[in-house]
Amino acid sequence: MAEKKVRHILGLSGGKDSTALAVLLHKEIPEMEYFFCDTHKELPETYEYLDRIKARLGIKIHYLSDKRGFDHWLAIHDGLLPSPQMRWCTVKMKIKPLEDFVGDDEAISYIGIRADENREGYISTKPNIKPVFPFKERGLVKADIIRLLEESGIGLPDYYRWRSRSGCFFCFFQRKYEWVMLAQEHPDLFQKAVEYESNHADGRTYTWTDGESLLQLLERKDEILNKQDEQLPCLICHL
Repeated sequence: MAEKKVRHILGLSGGKDSTALAVLLHKEIPEMEYFFCDTHKELPETYEYLDRIKARLGIKIHYLSDKRGFDHWLAIHDGLLPSPQMRWCTVKMKIKPLEDFVGDDEAISYIGIRADENREGYISTKPNIKPVFPFKERGLVKADIIRLLEESGIGLPDYYRWRSRSGCFFCFFQRKYEWVMLAQEHPDLFQKAVEYESNHADGRTYTWTDGESLLQLLERKDEILNKQDEQLPCLICHL
C-alpha cells in the first residue's frame, strides 16, 4: 500500500512575516501550497500585496473563504462584534476554511512566528495538521524578515505606513491611531465599521474599542494623532 502523501501548506496573511516565510521556503519546498483566508473584509492594500507576492515568487495562492461571510456570522452572534475575548471571526473565517481546505489529509503547516516573538499564534488543533515554525528553528528575528523582503524585491505592504498588522479593515486589535488613519485612508471602510457598531434593530450598540464608539474616537482625532507623533515618530520602525 502506497504511503499517503503529506501536504505542505503555508498561510499568507498579507503581512510581512508570512510573506518572508514564503520567500525563504518557496525554492526549498517547491510543492508548497500557499493559501490566503479571504474574509472579503480586507484592505485594498492587502490584495495588492498578494498580487506582488505572486508576481515576484511565481507562486499560486489559493483564496479560501467561508461562503456565508462575516455578516452571516455577525447575525448568528446577535450583532456581538468580535473581540480579543470572543474571536469568533478567526475561528469561522480563518481556521475553518483552512481545515476544509486540508480535509483529512496529513499536512505540515508552516507558521511565520519569529524567534524573537513569545507567542504561539491562533492555529488549527486538528491532529492531521502539524504546525512547524521555521523562523524559530533557524533563529530568525525581525531584522532577518525585513532583509528577506528587501532582497526579494517584495518589500513591505503599503498599509504599514499607517497600520501595524494585516487583517480585516475593522480588526479589533487596531490601535486608536490606526482607526483614525483608517478614516483618513479609507473613509468608506471606516463608515462601514461605524455601521457595524450601531446597525441593530433593537437599538443596541456594540463598539470595536473599549470605552467609546468610533465616532467618539474620531472626535479626539487631533489628540490621538499628537500622542502618536510623540510616541512613535515612524511606525515602520516599530513593526
